[in-house]
Amino acid sequence: MKTILITGASGFVGTYLSEILLEQGHTVIGLGTSTRHPFESDGSNFTWVSADTSEPGPWQDHVEQADIIVNLAGRSIFKPWTKAYKREIYDSRVKTTGNLVAAMDNTWEGQLFSTSAAGFYGDRGDAVVSETDPCGKDFLAQVCRDWEDEAFQAEDKGADVSVMRFGVVLGRGGALDVMGKAYKSFVGGPLGSGKQWFPWIHIRDLARAFLFLMEEKHSGIFNFTGPTALRQKEFSKALGQALNRPSFMPAPAFMVKTVMGELGASLLQGQRVLPDRLLALGFTFRHPDVHGALDRIYKK
Repeated sequence: MKTILITGASGFVGTYLSEILLEQGHTVIGLGTSTRHPFESDGSNFTWVSADTSEPGPWQDHVEQADIIVNLAGRSIFKPWTKAYKREIYDSRVKTTGNLVAAMDNTWEGQLFSTSAAGFYGDRGDAVVSETDPCGKDFLAQVCRDWEDEAFQAEDKGADVSVMRFGVVLGRGGALDVMGKAYKSFVGGPLGSGKQWFPWIHIRDLARAFLFLMEEKHSGIFNFTGPTALRQKEFSKALGQALNRPSFMPAPAFMVKTVMGELGASLLQGQRVLPDRLLALGFTFRHPDVHGALDRIYKK
């Protein structure tokens, strides 16, 4: 069994992964800005450390205890992008990663799994995107670029580094909580034209892909997206069907940009991302189709 340190362990993905790892018998050290964590009092092998990981501090002492680090820290992007909040989005990801690497000694030789996002590629139109494609030029793409660069510095410390470029993670919580509110209020629908590609992954497949890479000790860059690409309007229709709600109320592009500013503009972008490296290694998805994925979430 391993000791696994998880930054952002109180978030949607972090809580899910922590539970699975604890069930498997691993020891988990959770880091995050929340003062408490629900797992810290259940008698399991879970230690909670409340800290701002974008700043150096005593929390870094836990790095050397870990065999594996899962770096999930990052402020939500679903808030207004003021100049100050964009700095929080950046620092919570890039500085946290730099602080993790700085805390490793030169013989750490563990596994670092660091999050990135499909937004790394920027707006790619209808082009099919794989792990070898270049970085985009917008704000989120540049955040992802610097985030990944910091993670790969750990190779100089002897670590095996795997970068996980997440699509929108589907599960009970996270982005679906944000999107589902409109549908439950009968005002759901596509964003803009809805023709933009929508990279996604079921949280169960995300966790399985992480465990696959951890156990097989694969490293490098991996797209954590479902193998079936679809457009945003197709996802909108599927979500409406899963919730038994209409999905015919589109949000015009100009309105999205006017109301949500730079965040809105980013939501109108798309990436037709495929998980080429995971598939090449033989990983199989339990939820390759978005209809089945949403049914699993809402009709379990």
